[in-house]
Amino acid sequence: MEKYFNINDAGASIRCKLYAADPKDVRTLVLYGHGFGGNKDNRAAERLAERLIAKNRGAAVLTFDWPCHGDDVRKSLRLPDCDLYLGTILAWIGRTYPAAVPYACAVSFGGYLILKYVSEHGDPFRKIALRCPAVRLYDVLVSSVLTDEDLKKLEKGKPALIGFDRKVAVDRTYLESVREADLTARDFMPYADEILILHGTKDELVPFGDSKEFAENNVIDFEPVENADHRFQSPEKMDFAIAKICAYFGLK
Repeated sequence: MEKYFNINDAGASIRCKLYAADPKDVRTLVLYGHGFGGNKDNRAAERLAERLIAKNRGAAVLTFDWPCHGDDVRKSLRLPDCDLYLGTILAWIGRTYPAAVPYACAVSFGGYLILKYVSEHGDPFRKIALRCPAVRLYDVLVSSVLTDEDLKKLEKGKPALIGFDRKVAVDRTYLESVREADLTARDFMPYADEILILHGTKDELVPFGDSKEFAENNVIDFEPVENADHRFQSPEKMDFAIAKICAYFGLK
C-alpha cells in the first residue's frame, strides 16, 4: 500500500510517501533519502519497500522530497532547510509511530545529508545504510556535476540549474555552505558501529575511493559492489545491495 501525504510543521510542507501493508501497524520504519535531483517516487526505494513489506510484518518505508526536489515548493536549496526537513520528519515519526524502530537508508546526496545530520545532532537511528554517499559533495558538484558554463554563472552571482528528474537551482551561497560542511573533516567513529556503506566500483559520479577512504578513516563497515555504477542500474546489483541492507538491519 502506498500513501501520499504532507507533513506541515516548523514552517515546512514536506511531501512524503509511505509504503506499508497497514499504515496503522508499523513496527519497523526505514526512512529513505533520495539523491540529488531525485524525488520520493524512487524506484530503488520502492524495490526496498517491496522486499521489506513482503518478508517483515509491520515493516514500512518512508520517502520524501528534499527541499527543491520533486514536488517541493522551495526555490532556493539551502543546507539548513535540508536539516529542518529531516528533523521535522523524525519528530513526526516519533509522534506517529512511537513504538517503531527507525532505520535510515540513503543514496548519494541523501547520504551526505544523513551523515551531516548525525554529526550535528547525534544518531536517531538503530542502523544506517548508505549507497554511494557523496562524502565529498563539494568536489562532486564542482568536478562531476557543474559544467564550465554553470561555474561561470556562479562566478557572476547567477544560479545554475542542475540535476536529473527535476532541475535544481544551485547558487554560490549553497555551494560555499557545502564546501564548509566537509564531512571528511568530521569524526564519525562514535557512530561507526551503526553505519554500513555500499559503493559501486564503477561509480561514474561519486568516486569509489572517497567512500572507501572515509569508511576506513572512521572504521565504518564498507561493502564494495563490483562493476556497479552510481545508480546501480543493473537489477542484479540493486538486488544484491538491497539484500545486504536488509541483512545489516537484521531484517529478512
